[in-house]
Amino acid sequence: MHPLTEQQLRSSFVNASQRERKELTIPDLAQVRWDDIDYLGWRDRKLPALGYVVAEIDGEPVGVLLRQAEGRVRSRPQCSWCEDVHLPNEVLFFIAKRAGKAGRNGNTLGTLVCAEFQCSANVRKRPPTAYVGFDVEAARLARIEALREHVDAFVRRVMAE
Repeated sequence: MHPLTEQQLRSSFVNASQRERKELTIPDLAQVRWDDIDYLGWRDRKLPALGYVVAEIDGEPVGVLLRQAEGRVRSRPQCSWCEDVHLPNEVLFFIAKRAGKAGRNGNTLGTLVCAEFQCSANVRKRPPTAYVGFDVEAARLARIEALREHVDAFVRRVMAE
């Protein structure tokens, strides 16, 4: 992912009001390892029920404001984005208001995502060898590409009116 400035982040959100964009808590961008992530995701330190995801769509940053759904999932869910079956972290159900008129009408989308948006790290872990001759590196690269496709598809669905 290409490095972004605070202004680029704030202006990228397609489903947030101007007030929400102005008030969102920005992570320490100097600490972000841009080459190691497929999207930038973080939780709001002030309002922990809020999460933010910024992905590159057609070469441009597109941000999505997420709200953690109330209640608890009864079983251990799988992240819809990284699909890691050996998750070292919690997975939560997040809801995103759709962009534009659909969002103003109350339309939303939901997704199960790693609680702290660790998907990029999860897909880069070395997968276990499944059989003799298994190409571990090819499997890892396929997981990275699948994550990018899942995030891209979700953000595009939020953007669609």
